[in-house]
Amino acid sequence: MTDTKPLSIAVVGPGAIGGTVAAWLSRSSLVGDLTLCARSPLDRLSVETPDGGRIEATPRVLTSPDQVEGPVDWVLVATKAYDVEAAAAWLKPLMGPHSRLAVLQNGVEHVERFSPFVPADRILPVIVDLPAEREGPGLIRHRRHGTLTLPTGEMGEAFAALFNEEPLRPILTEDFLTAAWTKLALNCAGAVCALTGQPSGVVASPGMAELMHGMAAECVAVGRAVGADLGDDLPDWVVERTRASPADSVNSLLGDRFAGRPMEWDARNAVIARIGARHGVPAPLNAMAATLLSGMGWSLPAA
Repeated sequence: MTDTKPLSIAVVGPGAIGGTVAAWLSRSSLVGDLTLCARSPLDRLSVETPDGGRIEATPRVLTSPDQVEGPVDWVLVATKAYDVEAAAAWLKPLMGPHSRLAVLQNGVEHVERFSPFVPADRILPVIVDLPAEREGPGLIRHRRHGTLTLPTGEMGEAFAALFNEEPLRPILTEDFLTAAWTKLALNCAGAVCALTGQPSGVVASPGMAELMHGMAAECVAVGRAVGADLGDDLPDWVVERTRASPADSVNSLLGDRFAGRPMEWDARNAVIARIGARHGVPAPLNAMAATLLSGMGWSLPAA
């Protein structure tokens, strides 16, 4: 007999990604209890969907790990990759002996970031392709259909079952390594937008497509060195996908720059140079991008 007991879910980091995922989970018949773990109080989630509709959800909102009443079935971490320490503070009260952790972050080091806090066999890495923008606390615009790519296996299948709405489709893959490096090739090239302060339409400016292509090509070379099966045409795909995006589309890196928040330069660019150095594969374009982006957070001390 199948156990149909509703599941309890906690989403740590209800920003553009976490908030959108939480909104769709609020419609899942398998989810009985939904909690948001946030820095600041939220009255509700209001997500504009790709078809022009809107999801209004009022999950429980906690602002401190001290408010957690007990473990949940699934913890979804959707914070920025550099915010692991803050996210980890929620894990001790939320994770019980049977809880599972899904990491919805950029980069290729999902499991490595959280294995100091949770056994690796209870961590599910998730590649998120979800064009969503936060327009205010709890207010999100989900621009077009998205996907959540997961490794095959019982844990991946259990997570995929939570999503039964077409605008957010789970994909199971037997080659998660290749999928992760494919997404990284797209993400690393997005640094051009953050560096120029321009949305996706900047790809039409002279030299920008070539720069994006070069950064993605470095990612392909490093990814191949660690075993990812990446084709020679991947950098072309990255450029064409950027060209096909709405010209005013703002990726999360640029969105963080506009908002004055820290940027994920390490998970999106420095990681390529760092892993490349271990394997003797140079990645100077990504190294320079990471250096420049890291410098944007520096400022002179007050007089």
